[in-house]
Amino acid sequence: MTQPMETPQLLARAAQGDPQAWREVVERWGPRVFAFVRSHANDPELAEEIVQSVFCTVARKLPDYVEQGRFESWLFRIALNRLRDEMRRRKRQARPMAAEVLADVGPAAPADQRATPEELAALRESMQQLGEADRLVIDLRHQGGMGFQQMADLLNEPLGTLLARHHRALRKLRDLIRRRLGEEEP
Repeated sequence: MTQPMETPQLLARAAQGDPQAWREVVERWGPRVFAFVRSHANDPELAEEIVQSVFCTVARKLPDYVEQGRFESWLFRIALNRLRDEMRRRKRQARPMAAEVLADVGPAAPADQRATPEELAALRESMQQLGEADRLVIDLRHQGGMGFQQMADLLNEPLGTLLARHHRALRKLRDLIRRRLGEEEP
């Protein structure tokens, strides 16, 4: 088994048209971009179309891209712009996610830690109640797997502001879920 290439080397080879390098780029970042887009689009087929469009753009612009340790931020900026463009184009409100979509996002939890259908429904409904900025920061972190510095670069916000916003968004989400489930505050 071969060692994965370092990002600058991988991107350079992909930019030169190396099909194996391009395959590795898609395999390395595709699932995270898809999870992020799907969490906002609430439609797996639409998310797939957008992700394909994102990687077409990346393939076209990669020869001019200069790697400075910000590839993920650049990639997610393209994905975010494509998603926003598509949502504007469709002029529709996001539909709530189906429980089965939420259930298969991310790594499987041990059986005793999996969310119940009621908890998944509470999560889905609570996410829809959050503001766009709060949903975005939660999705970038937990669906897109981005680090806080990468998110700060992507959103052009100070790191401290982003950390505080993420913390507040998680607290809001927790409170909304507890209310939906009828649990008392600790």
